[in-house]
Amino acid sequence: MPIERLLPSLDRLPRTIYPRSETLPADSLARGHVHPWAQLSWASSGVLVVTTPQASHLAPPQRAVWVPPGLPHEVTSSSRTEMRSLYIDPAATAFAPAHCRVLSVTPLARELLQAVSALPPEYDADGADGRLVAVLLDQLARLPEAGFSLPWPADARLGAICRALTAHPDDRRDMDAWGTAYGLTARTLNRQFVAATGLTFGKWRRLARLLAALTSLEDGHGVTAAALECGYDSPSAFIAAFREAFGVTPGEFLKHR
Repeated sequence: MPIERLLPSLDRLPRTIYPRSETLPADSLARGHVHPWAQLSWASSGVLVVTTPQASHLAPPQRAVWVPPGLPHEVTSSSRTEMRSLYIDPAATAFAPAHCRVLSVTPLARELLQAVSALPPEYDADGADGRLVAVLLDQLARLPEAGFSLPWPADARLGAICRALTAHPDDRRDMDAWGTAYGLTARTLNRQFVAATGLTFGKWRRLARLLAALTSLEDGHGVTAAALECGYDSPSAFIAAFREAFGVTPGEFLKHR
């Protein structure tokens, strides 16, 4: 059973940014909730998964998830995770698009995130602390988006297939078999996947497998184990797909966490 986290009860933010630092146990869960401010969640270790009605967003170390104001979301972590969260006044987020996304955290932004996370809730907005927050906001506006988001279809049948594939990424059934199981031809299944997610069935499943592999690697599993757990026939095929999707090999990814 997941360990449910209690969220702070806030009517308003005391400053432009309200910082929070938490150590999350394995299998922690913050159930679906919504708030009127933006949120940036970053893990210095472990993997965060932020799920919205539209997609699942995965943030291993050196990545952060941006949640815009008013968007329902749920946060989970499968392993022990050191999380830093910033609640941000919407008036200070004009630079951000109105959708949830995963961002690549630069070394400078990482140091700023750590420094701002250590500030008291009612920091001196007119002094050095306020200037530090302003620099962080400038840097957040410049962070590039990472491809660690998995779009989620609203259709019930497609959603059932997606839940099965994410729960068991090593399931090797092909598109014909999945279509037959849910009363669809392979052609119809693929067409509906593209319409609902922007990805073909094959590309969606590959991305789901690779994102699952990120969690496996972060949990300490080797490259071969992660490859087999996520449905790849060989480590070489897994490494090639990982490099194509993320620009680095699994080993390089772990080295530069």
